[in-house]
Amino acid sequence: MSVNGIGPVISSGIISEIGTIASFQSHDKLAKFAGLTWRKRQSGNYSSDETEMTKTGNPYLRYYLIEAASSVKNHIPEFEEYYRKKYYEVTTHQHKRALALTARKLVRMIFALLSKNRIYSNY
Repeated sequence: MSVNGIGPVISSGIISEIGTIASFQSHDKLAKFAGLTWRKRQSGNYSSDETEMTKTGNPYLRYYLIEAASSVKNHIPEFEEYYRKKYYEVTTHQHKRALALTARKLVRMIFALLSKNRIYSNY
């Protein structure tokens, strides 16, 4: 993987846990496979804002993606800006939430790079 901040160990872990990208129809399905989705709590017109991650799915892939997001936010300005934006949106669980959302953004990028067989370029 050619993304700044993701070394050979994390990138090989991500690639090996994903397997073939053709198994996933969209980045949402890949995120669900990794367990980076949130539960829905709703009844009638009520919808809860406080929900936790499902944490179902592949725990190893989730670990690699969270670690990669933590590193990428320090190396790529776009991800740092996104992390800070999400960090200051709420007052509780700021770091965990921002890191999980940054990992979700990273999943979208990884899916696009692997499915189009491209190398990341930071312009």
